[in-house]
Amino acid sequence: MLRTDELDYHLPEDLIAVRPAEPRDSARLMVVRRSDPAIVEHRTVRDLPELLDAHDLLVFNRSRVLPARFFAVREDTGGKAEGLYLRDGDEPGTWEVMVKARRKSEGAVIRLLDRHGKPGPIRLTLLRRVGDREPGAWVASVEGRTGEPADASQALTELGFTPLPPYIVAARKRLGLDIADEQDRAAYQTVYAAEAGSVAAPTAGLHFTPGLLDRLEQLGVERGEVVLHVGTGTFKPVEAETVEAHQMHSERCALTPGLRERVESRMAGRTPGRVIPVGTTSARTLESFAKLDRDPDWLETEILITPGHEWRWAHGLLTNFHLPRSTLMAMVASLLPGGAIDLRRLYELAVAERYRFYSYGDAMLLLP
Repeated sequence: MLRTDELDYHLPEDLIAVRPAEPRDSARLMVVRRSDPAIVEHRTVRDLPELLDAHDLLVFNRSRVLPARFFAVREDTGGKAEGLYLRDGDEPGTWEVMVKARRKSEGAVIRLLDRHGKPGPIRLTLLRRVGDREPGAWVASVEGRTGEPADASQALTELGFTPLPPYIVAARKRLGLDIADEQDRAAYQTVYAAEAGSVAAPTAGLHFTPGLLDRLEQLGVERGEVVLHVGTGTFKPVEAETVEAHQMHSERCALTPGLRERVESRMAGRTPGRVIPVGTTSARTLESFAKLDRDPDWLETEILITPGHEWRWAHGLLTNFHLPRSTLMAMVASLLPGGAIDLRRLYELAVAERYRFYSYGDAMLLLP
């Protein structure tokens, strides 16, 4: 069992990145060898072509972040509300949403505001609580301009705002910085994002530029893709005494055609090269599908990866520096021989070297 307090560490507030590195691939990169984590190199992300080999397979999550945060007013009282779109509901014409308002009850109707703060065409009627799968969330019926169900991607692109993690919003307020949503719409999105559905970015992928991807391709590094629509559970701290007692959130994921064979052939040594997931979401998807004999179109995964996990579809990992007491830290620790002890030492080194942390921060590359 992994005690949750083993994943705790002290982070000075000024090391929380409030803006991304510019250009993206100028972010710093801590390079760690799994075989000997005591040996650490300090590089930048643009050095990846020097650290990877021909035939290595980088696996990216191509999910696209929706501008899922919205502001609204209650139709009956005019009271202010704000919320977050989570996903389409199981029933046609419904969304699952988190809503922050003074009073919330079944039957309450809220109207989404446009980006100028005026009532827009989208109305949500709260129907019922989602339940244990997403505590605090509501199922809401959705009506558009004509009274017909509204398409989430289209409506939120018009009315929504970038769903920045709360710690970035708080840090910017503390520093007196603007939220700058137009900048974040581009910055909080990977350059290869394709399928809309995430409410948080697969952050390790934010470091890649078109130029870096071209250089890797010229080197012979191969590229594979998965889709995992990132939910709010990715930020949820572990409150249980042990990580294993944590109720893991569910996320929807899929492999792209042909990826299974490309991964399995490298893991079995039939094809040269290493499998390196770009981010914990890619790793989570790969390890979820590794347990199956076939590939369903979509899989709802609740996999929890902790030290002792036998990795089947990855040789390493490219990832950011994560929140303390998180399942993401537990996953990274599972790749190190000393588990959480090794990881805490590396995080303490990152603090001492003044790496930038969290979604807009720097990265760590774990290689065999």
